[in-house]
Amino acid sequence: MIEQRPDPDQLLEKVQRAEARAGTGRLKIFFGACAGVGKTYAMLTEAREVQTRGVDVVVGVVETHRRADTEALVEGLEVVPQRRVEYRGAVLSELDIDAVLARHPDVVLVDELAHSNAPGSRHPKRWQDIKELLAVGIDVYTTVNVQHLESLNDVVGQITGIRVSETVPDRVFDEADEVELVDLPSDDLIQRLKAGKVYMPEQAAHAITNFFRKGNLIALRELALRRTADRVDAQAREYRDDAAIKRVWQLKERLLVAIGPGAHSEQVVRAGRRLAGSLRAEWIAVYVETPALQRLPEAERARILRALRLAQELGAETATVPGQDVASALIAFAGERNAGKIVLGRSTAPAWRRWFGRSKYDALLERTGAVDLLVVGGEATEQPAPVVPIDEPDRRDYGSNWRAYAEALSAVALVSVFALFLRDRIEVTNIAMLYLTAVVWVSARLGRGPAVAASIVGVGLFDFLCVQPYFTFAVSDTEYLLTFAVMLIVALTITELTSGIRYQARIAAHRERRAASLAAMSRELSGALTAE
Repeated sequence: MIEQRPDPDQLLEKVQRAEARAGTGRLKIFFGACAGVGKTYAMLTEAREVQTRGVDVVVGVVETHRRADTEALVEGLEVVPQRRVEYRGAVLSELDIDAVLARHPDVVLVDELAHSNAPGSRHPKRWQDIKELLAVGIDVYTTVNVQHLESLNDVVGQITGIRVSETVPDRVFDEADEVELVDLPSDDLIQRLKAGKVYMPEQAAHAITNFFRKGNLIALRELALRRTADRVDAQAREYRDDAAIKRVWQLKERLLVAIGPGAHSEQVVRAGRRLAGSLRAEWIAVYVETPALQRLPEAERARILRALRLAQELGAETATVPGQDVASALIAFAGERNAGKIVLGRSTAPAWRRWFGRSKYDALLERTGAVDLLVVGGEATEQPAPVVPIDEPDRRDYGSNWRAYAEALSAVALVSVFALFLRDRIEVTNIAMLYLTAVVWVSARLGRGPAVAASIVGVGLFDFLCVQPYFTFAVSDTEYLLTFAVMLIVALTITELTSGIRYQARIAAHRERRAASLAAMSRELSGALTAE
């Protein structure tokens, strides 16, 4: 269900992605845990099927490893002759890119995506050959094993004790238009090995005692399944972004660990890490930066940074999210990241706050919907931390500058002089607008405290000077009581809104300076030649 209109920036990004892909070929990867699961067989079967639908299919490179059933599937498909390359006394066969480009079929089969080309080839890697074919609009079918993905290469090496040298950047896998998982249970694969359907008998016996041990195969299979699931999850997130779906879909375990300025935020991070580990879930440490928290003292800010740094060291993704209140920002971020659980620290707020106040848990529970709220021990108090102004203090916003109050009362006094002159010439309601104008000016220039004072004094002077009987606070017409009430409410509302806008503008300037500092530091680091 689409819950709101898509974000214009996301729509623009989607259009730009579509334009970038226009005219390029589609890449389909047949993905498996290891050799012998049937990737090449599945690729040839798919090719023969699309050929029956009138699609022009050719074979660029297919490694049959002398398997009879695989060689039988090649029959009937046009094969583009491979390029012969002499290297160190041996003759190597490589994909002939120019021949494929000249033939320009609808689909070309190029086995073994991670293959390294012979020295002197146009590209050092086969995936780069494929990229050139895709650029001219030729669709490509290819195959790859999980151990050849760059991000998993060392993990597979630790598990199997064998580290392959040929790898593919993960972006090639992630940017593929389609990935088909070719899966086979470990026992079945071992039986295929013993039957000589993967390697020749003499090779199979050696493989079973080394790389193809049952434990290795189970681990590789799990890695392949998880990597495929990660890709599907990314596709689901992309669809949700395009459709502006904010409801959480409980597809994959993902935790948000909410970090606050409390003294025990690091304990909450550790608890979130343990929970994520037990659920085998991704986790994101999130700090919601509200206007009040923007004014935290340096010690409180350092505590938050330490908690975020700890979360990063423990393997979490970290994020700082601006928002007006913690509950709304957390729920919105959970919807964006499709996180089904939010982890918070237990409140140690004083009893009077729990009895008479509204806690963050109450606010979250009202909005959670499909999101689970998990409370762990150790969160610091919900009492607001002492706040200080950002950078240069603007004391007028905090009511401690007597000159600001003097200016505010002077503005009201000036309006009162005009009111005395105009009260017999224009309607009283129009004079009220003059006082409201003064309140807006004071709010924009002097801040919240002086504006509140101007609002209260202005209403009093309006009654004293402009409402009969004059020069008293008595009211002859009870309707004016409603006028006073509305005037005071409007003045205070304008004061709050204007002061909020001023403060947000200062916050935005602070963030801009911080971003500029980070960008400058990044430029300096990128130009550094040594670690020192």
